Amino acid sequence: MSESPDRTPLPRSFFDRPVLEVAPDLLGRTLVRNSPEGRMELRLTEVEAYAGEIDPGSHAFRGRTARNAVMFGPPGHAYVYFTYGMWHCLNLVCGPEGRASGVLLRAGEILIGAEAARTRRRSARNDTELAKGPARLATALDVAGSLNGTDVCAGPEAPLAVLTGTPPAAGLIRTGPRTGVGGDGAPHPWRFWIDGDRTVSPYRAHVPRKRPGSPRLDSTVTDA
Repeated sequence: MSESPDRTPLPRSFFDRPVLEVAPDLLGRTLVRNSPEGRMELRLTEVEAYAGEIDPGSHAFRGRTARNAVMFGPPGHAYVYFTYGMWHCLNLVCGPEGRASGVLLRAGEILIGAEAARTRRRSARNDTELAKGPARLATALDVAGSLNGTDVCAGPEAPLAVLTGTPPAAGLIRTGPRTGVGGDGAPHPWRFWIDGDRTVSPYRAHVPRKRPGSPRLDSTVTDA
């Protein structure tokens, strides 16, 4: 990177906006993960927007449940979910309280803590693959269900925080269909990424699940 990223924490007002404004604006921001094992930082390079009850691709499309309750809460909190019995994924809640929406963090570049990420992502062939995909990102940063509901606006020393970073030039932001989303939510061009960045994950179209009892197919699993 050609310039030092801005270390200013993003305020809650940043997240208290429509999801389609927040999602592309998260690109280039610095995600911080503080834990007893040390501090890690990641530059966000790929995200996806999910618009709650108006979005067939969202966990909140059919209303509030115990699983998605955090999405209906105040903006600026982490929504962490477990998928297919194997992986966690990290989202940031945005929009006004009571109206569910969130941004899935799909990929990024590890800026601090690459050594720790390598111990968790031993299958990565190089550092550009450490957080290349949502399950990989969560694994590399040691994000688990215990972080669900974490306030990312509580300060830079909180378990999760987001700093201003260095947003890319507008001309470098690309948009297209979300990875692995099928049905009525498939056409939405709500995946955003930084053009040409090697940490961005490859697009994969939705693959229907097999019948019960057969191995499950899911884009998150193939990203991991």
